[in-house]
Amino acid sequence: MTSAHFLSLTPAGLYCPAGDFFVDPVRPVARAVVTHGHSDHARAGHGAVLATRETLAIMAIRMGEGFAATTQALSYGETLRLGGIDVSLHPAGHVLGSAQIRMADARAVVVASGDYKRDEDPTCAPFEPLACDVFITEATFGLPVFRHARADDEIAKLLASLRLFPERAHLVGAYALGKAQRVAALLRRAGYDRPIYLHGAMEKLFSFYASQGLDLGETRPVAASDRATLGGEVVICPPSAVQDLWSRKFPDPVACFASGWMRVRARARQRGVELPLVVSDHADWDALTGTVLETHCARTLVTHGEADALVHWAKSAGLEAEPLHLLGYGEEEPETGAASGMEPTPA
Repeated sequence: MTSAHFLSLTPAGLYCPAGDFFVDPVRPVARAVVTHGHSDHARAGHGAVLATRETLAIMAIRMGEGFAATTQALSYGETLRLGGIDVSLHPAGHVLGSAQIRMADARAVVVASGDYKRDEDPTCAPFEPLACDVFITEATFGLPVFRHARADDEIAKLLASLRLFPERAHLVGAYALGKAQRVAALLRRAGYDRPIYLHGAMEKLFSFYASQGLDLGETRPVAASDRATLGGEVVICPPSAVQDLWSRKFPDPVACFASGWMRVRARARQRGVELPLVVSDHADWDALTGTVLETHCARTLVTHGEADALVHWAKSAGLEAEPLHLLGYGEEEPETGAASGMEPTPA
C-alpha cells in the first residue's frame, strides 16, 4: 500500500480502488488513466482508457484503432468524477498530449506526474506545477551529475557540424514520439530551412503533429535509392537505425544521438556516437528537486529511475519519501539501461 490513502501498488501498477482505475498500468486492466503515448506507459488491451485527445490519437496510430474497448478524452483542466475521486489532467511538458493526473477527494490531493520536463519545448504544452499533498514523480535523471544543456545550444552543435562537414549525411537518432519532432522544431527555430529527411518509422507521427497545427517545415521520406545522395542533409531516424545496415548507404554518415544520456561520455562512445546531443524530454536533477518543492507536497513517491537518490534528497529536505519500485516502465527503442541498473526510458 502506498502512503496515498486512495492508491495501492499492484502487479499491474498504481490502482485507485475508490475510483476503480489504474494509472499507466503495465498489464491489461478494466479501466486505465494514461499519462502519455510512449509505449512503456500506454499499452493495448485495456477495457477503457481515459487520456487527452492527443494521447488517444497517438495510441491509435501506434497500436491500431482497437487498442482499447472504449476510450474517453479529457481536456487539460477538465474534471471527471470517477467513483469517489475527482480526476483531472494537466500538462506534463513531456511530449504532445502528455499529462499529469491530479486525483483528489475530501482528504487529499495526489498528483501522478508520469514523465515530465521543465525545459521549453515548441512541440507540446509546458509543464503546469500543481499544489498537492502527495507528488508521484519519475527520476530518470535523478542524480546531481545530470544537469541538461540548453537544447538550442545542442542544436547549434549539429548545425556547426553540418557546416564543417557539408559532404557528410548527419543521422540524428531520436525517439519517434516527441524527441524527433522536437529536434525538427528546434532546427527550424535555429533557421535551418532545408528539407529534413525522415526514416519510415517517423512519418506517421510527423504527419500527426502536422495535423495538430505544428509546422515543422518540409520533411521528406528517405527512399532507399536516395541515401547515397544525401550528403550534407539531416536525417532523423530511430536510435537503433544509426548503427544498423540501413545507415551504411549514406555518404560518410555522422552518427548523432539526441538524448539526456549523451551527458555520459562513456555511453556515447559505447554506442559509436560521433556527435552526442544532450537533448532530453525528462527533467534533470535541478528540475526534479525544484518541481518537488514547487508542489508544496508533504510526501513524494518515486516511480522509476534513480529513485533512491531522489528519495534521500527529499528526506533531507524534510519531506516524507519512498520509492515505489514500479516495474515495466522502459523505453521506446532497443537500448541498454544506464549504468547503476535503472530501468531504461526514452530520454
